[in-house]
Amino acid sequence: MLTLPSGRHARVAPGEIDAIPGKHAMTALARWCLRRRFAVIVLWLVALAGTTAAATIGGPAYSNDYSVPGTESSRATALLQKAFPGEDGDDKIVWHTDRGTVRAPAVEQRMRDVLHQIAALPGVAAVESPYAGGGADRISPDRHTAYATVAFTSKGGDPDRAQVARVVDTARGAATGNLHIALGGSGIAVTEGSDSHLSEAIGVAVAAVVLFLVFGSLAASLLPIGTALVGVGTAAMATQLLGHLTKVADFAPMLGTLIGLGVGIDYALFIVTRHRKGLRQGLPVALAAERAVATTGRAVVFAGGTVCVALLGMLVLRLSFLTGVAVAASLTVVLTVAASVTLLPALLGLIGHRALSRRERRSLAAGGPRPETPTSLAARWSAFVERHPKTLGALAAAVMLVLALPTFSLHLGTSDQGNNPSQSTTRQAYDMLARGFGPGVNGPLTLVAPLDSAAESLAFNKLPDTLRHTPGVAAVSPSVLDRSGDTGVITVVPTSAPQSDATSALVQRLRTDVLPRATAGSGLEVRVGGLTAAYDDFAGVILHKLPLFVGVVVGLGCVLLLLAFRSIGIPLKAAAMNIAAVSSSFGLIVAVFQWGWGSDLLGLGGAGPIEPFLPVVMVSVLFGLSMDYQVFLVSRMYEEWLATGDNRRAVRVGLAETSRVINSAAVIMISVFLAFLLSGDRVIAMFGIGLATAVALDAFVLRTLLVPALMHLLGGANWWLPAWLERLLPRISIEPPEAAVPQQAQEQLVDAGRP
Repeated sequence: MLTLPSGRHARVAPGEIDAIPGKHAMTALARWCLRRRFAVIVLWLVALAGTTAAATIGGPAYSNDYSVPGTESSRATALLQKAFPGEDGDDKIVWHTDRGTVRAPAVEQRMRDVLHQIAALPGVAAVESPYAGGGADRISPDRHTAYATVAFTSKGGDPDRAQVARVVDTARGAATGNLHIALGGSGIAVTEGSDSHLSEAIGVAVAAVVLFLVFGSLAASLLPIGTALVGVGTAAMATQLLGHLTKVADFAPMLGTLIGLGVGIDYALFIVTRHRKGLRQGLPVALAAERAVATTGRAVVFAGGTVCVALLGMLVLRLSFLTGVAVAASLTVVLTVAASVTLLPALLGLIGHRALSRRERRSLAAGGPRPETPTSLAARWSAFVERHPKTLGALAAAVMLVLALPTFSLHLGTSDQGNNPSQSTTRQAYDMLARGFGPGVNGPLTLVAPLDSAAESLAFNKLPDTLRHTPGVAAVSPSVLDRSGDTGVITVVPTSAPQSDATSALVQRLRTDVLPRATAGSGLEVRVGGLTAAYDDFAGVILHKLPLFVGVVVGLGCVLLLLAFRSIGIPLKAAAMNIAAVSSSFGLIVAVFQWGWGSDLLGLGGAGPIEPFLPVVMVSVLFGLSMDYQVFLVSRMYEEWLATGDNRRAVRVGLAETSRVINSAAVIMISVFLAFLLSGDRVIAMFGIGLATAVALDAFVLRTLLVPALMHLLGGANWWLPAWLERLLPRISIEPPEAAVPQQAQEQLVDAGRP
């Protein structure tokens, strides 16, 4: 059934399906890939091997610089790096004694020896001991805790993991029953966390089990896995190369892998499901694959396009490191879609009828094709929703609302090594420093100022005396000038932890009250930097631009759905459902990571604020993924609506025929996302839990309950479109209906030697 420009419906006769506009290109692509299946497979393997070789030679070049140009903290950092190059390391060796002090001869000698050994290790540039001259400030007032600073040699990026591990092992090997030693800092952190490949392997293994249960065929269950791995592997290597061209955040590769595996396996699942349906209808292998790509493959391309649109919405924020994340994640989605519509049909042609289980092949050979009906459970559920739309819709809405409530207490801020698991050495070092020197020592503020005159230098040198009497300040260092005397720096240790609201309040008070009053009339301009200041500035920029960003993402998604389904109601409901999924997933993130509900039990560390960039990335990804299920569900309803004009039947049939594959796809995606909890990275764990929660709610509450309930209640209004807008909009088709192939045509194809 097609919709003509006049709005009337027209039947598609058997054999005329390839005449549908835009479908011919997908059919031709699938046919080409099937006929040259070995060449297609080799080309993809060459692309994977080539990008892997290039990425290996070039090495990683990721960035963990989340500063925002133009903010006060970024200007402070730029001044500091220019005036004091190479002095921005934060790695420390911390030791604590229960009995006696760190000045006890035995303890001091033991630590002098171990620090001397560490200084001689490969990859260590310098070690500054508290026992050397000028190191008294690195011994706590109660003399039970001390720390030494360590500088690693590295040519950009993180230091060598193996060299850092030797430092950690050497230092911790000197511990005794009374002497506790831990190490902290960004360099030390590279030795912590599980291998990301473990989480990937577990997610893929679970997906393989689900696919085998769905298909009953080992060959068919391996195809989505293989297709996704090739696409994601190529994208991961391309992302590493992208880091040499633009700033790409250090979490971008794992985020891209997480998204790519989820959508890649799901997209291939949808196509293989349609291909298997064609085989059970008695179609030859090549024709079944062509039709699967020409119909479901088009929906996959559309769905992948919506994900990319949502991801590229981050570009409106004009934040360099988020731009890299958006491009890298979009590249991953593009390559997984490309693999699904090119590599997958080639593999389908290669395995032939083994895409069906043995039982299905025997049944087809014995009794021929039989009409397919939805599973009894899916049909019964669809009919149940049709009978009780108000009650079930209200129940689903209540569930989403309750889960979304914690989102209202979302706090964006500094998540640091104090949130790491309690057994990690970085967390132990963080806690030792906090107990010995006060919580503010883990996140000191840095005051930096350009000094262009003697009056400015004099005013700057007087600042420490003023700052020592400022509420919220625990300690202040003397002013330090660079060699040329053009830049001065003062270190301020707050009385509160870096992620505390009190520290953020101190930053604001210094900027707006204390420093302006202390420097009035001198012309001195002091900039406040440091960890808390940087994150507060970043959060402020994000919150300021968030409404524009969400509006762009939601608006573009609605336009795409408007073009696809010729309806005002469908896009508006999709936007509302996507916002509900995002809000509810953030509610769980807040409960687990910010409130700490079960975080230690899951090995995710202690409670703390949510990273400022997380809402932006999560909104992009979740809007894209939520749109996928909307497309696959509503496209089948739309097809039935065009054929019958009966809204109740359209909703009932669409839900019954798509719920099983959508639920299977959701289980796979949830398994992949949850497996990334094992990555050992707090940010990736947030993404994993958030995405898994959103997909679960989207598939099992929204798409199979709330959306069909609302569509039953709205009736024909679901498909209403003003006549004037109908005339203006261009026509696109996501998944054209396929016509049955007559038996005579099948016999001719088989006689012609097609597989």
